[in-house]
Amino acid sequence: MDLDLLVKQFQQKDEKAFESLYHMYSTSMHGVINTIVRDSEMANEVLQDVFVKVWHNADSYSAEKGRFFTWILNIARNAAIDKTRSKSFKNSRKNLKAEFFVDILETQESLNDKTDAIGIGKFVKKLAKTCIEVIELLYFKGYTQSEASEALDMPIGTIKTRNRNCIKELRSMVLK
Repeated sequence: MDLDLLVKQFQQKDEKAFESLYHMYSTSMHGVINTIVRDSEMANEVLQDVFVKVWHNADSYSAEKGRFFTWILNIARNAAIDKTRSKSFKNSRKNLKAEFFVDILETQESLNDKTDAIGIGKFVKKLAKTCIEVIELLYFKGYTQSEASEALDMPIGTIKTRNRNCIKELRSMVLK
């Protein structure tokens, strides 16, 4: 089925269109969310919240502003980051298992393999090292621009500019 038609039906609150879009995007969104929250059960919970939010805000999507996938991806990413900043999340992390820290240490220096869940990892790896660092922190590890600025020891204006330029370069690669 044509994606544009499916999205229009979804915006008109067609439950079948919702089911189709959920099946199309839920695995990718779960991968992004799980990369940020690092807990599969919590990622499932956030995923459900994301699709409820998408359903209730379907009319705010505009094809002129970007792709439907990107719209949902941003909602999922923001929901996952919001979850990690919540008091309940911070309290649940007080007694973490050692595997959590081992995974952080193993993936700290390299682009996380889980980014391939959305098929973008191969494109990100083609970017310059500075772009990979900025995108990895902002989009795959859930850092704010201020946190990325501190982590990379760069002015926040530089982070914002690199982010914008790197995303522009990434977008041109993906659309080719």
